[in-house]
Amino acid sequence: MPEAASRLHRFAEQLLGVPLPMRIRAWDGSQAGPPGAPTLVVRNRRALRRLLWKPGELGLARAWVAGDLDIEGDFYAALDLLSGLVWEREEDTRSLVDALRDPGARASVRGLVKMAGLPVPPSPPREEVPRHRVRRHTKRTDKRAVSHHYDVGNDFYRLVLGPSMVYSCAYWQTPDAATTLEDAQRDKLDLICRKLALTPGLRLLDVGCGWGSLAVHAAREHGVRVVGVTLSQEQATYARKRVAEEGLTDRVEIRVQDYRDVSDGPFDAVSSVGMAEHVGSEQYLAYARDLYALLRPGGRLLNHQIARRPQSDEDAYSLDGFIDAYVFPDGELAPVGTTVTHLEQAGFEVRDVESIREHYALTLRRWVTALEADWARAQQLTSPGRARVWRLYMAACALAFERNRLGVNQVLAVRTSGAGASGMPLRARTWN
Repeated sequence: MPEAASRLHRFAEQLLGVPLPMRIRAWDGSQAGPPGAPTLVVRNRRALRRLLWKPGELGLARAWVAGDLDIEGDFYAALDLLSGLVWEREEDTRSLVDALRDPGARASVRGLVKMAGLPVPPSPPREEVPRHRVRRHTKRTDKRAVSHHYDVGNDFYRLVLGPSMVYSCAYWQTPDAATTLEDAQRDKLDLICRKLALTPGLRLLDVGCGWGSLAVHAAREHGVRVVGVTLSQEQATYARKRVAEEGLTDRVEIRVQDYRDVSDGPFDAVSSVGMAEHVGSEQYLAYARDLYALLRPGGRLLNHQIARRPQSDEDAYSLDGFIDAYVFPDGELAPVGTTVTHLEQAGFEVRDVESIREHYALTLRRWVTALEADWARAQQLTSPGRARVWRLYMAACALAFERNRLGVNQVLAVRTSGAGASGMPLRARTWN
């Protein structure tokens, strides 16, 4: 009888219709595939059942999070190969339909079913978010989504993010070890402050303030008064402690509050860093209008946001299955052009757009390195499944930024006066 790995390798090639450029090691110890290639480890038959019941990304994600699948060798190279074989092919569902018309492919599916054993669908890993038929992006569902993502322990985030506790794209001088993550994050925070033209006495609203890094930096280095809002209780607790330790309680207020409930404007500046991805396409224009209303005339908005590539049919856009189920429920990405349009529709004048896509790839790789360097502790601080979620999520995103499948942009906008005055210098990029 053929060994399990050889059979799996053959079945995969028949279903994909292309050579499989990875090795497979199966639960019986057998191996098959190109020597020296990254190895997909199939630890048990349950992995097959997960893939058969949920073909594609979600089935792979469940098997990975549960530990039924693993990768040995170059992790990034393996994900790059899987991206081309699975994720990108899912954009054209006809490829699977066409494959199943082939008698050999149908025989492969029958072979996989036979190898999988019991036909009972495995339960999803406990890290998966239960999906309910509810309206997305209400205050209640947004708070629940934020809690799932952020309220997993500040110690875990410190392990990954480092002392800066900044969970967004850093701003790098060089791509090598000459620039530390902490230096790059400090430079990003200061870049934002310079773009907003913060000076002592001005009032800043930091929407989605995280663990308070930008609020503390802006108050300490630029002398502004800051209101930071977050929906995460754990983030707020950590941020308030930092503010107190820095002696900035007279200048920084951290609130557990939805941005839609902020009513004590106007502010001189608003920052939104890594927040707008979670607003939702249906709510984005309202979000932009809310921020516009909170600014004084001449006030600036710095919107730092991940973007996806535009699709030929934008109505066909759907949430990423893995991200939605395991990382950030209801998170939505938009092309940068859509973001700019919504800001302008809300009344803003967009003055500058800076792409820092490559910077996020560098940042994510540093986070992955930190996670892998203290892997045992990371699992203790959360759970083995959640640690695996984060490793896959961050590494796959690093590749997506490197391959220009994702981008990240800082959009600087201003609420002009009634007479059209922007308060901007004639040569705008004075922050460089």
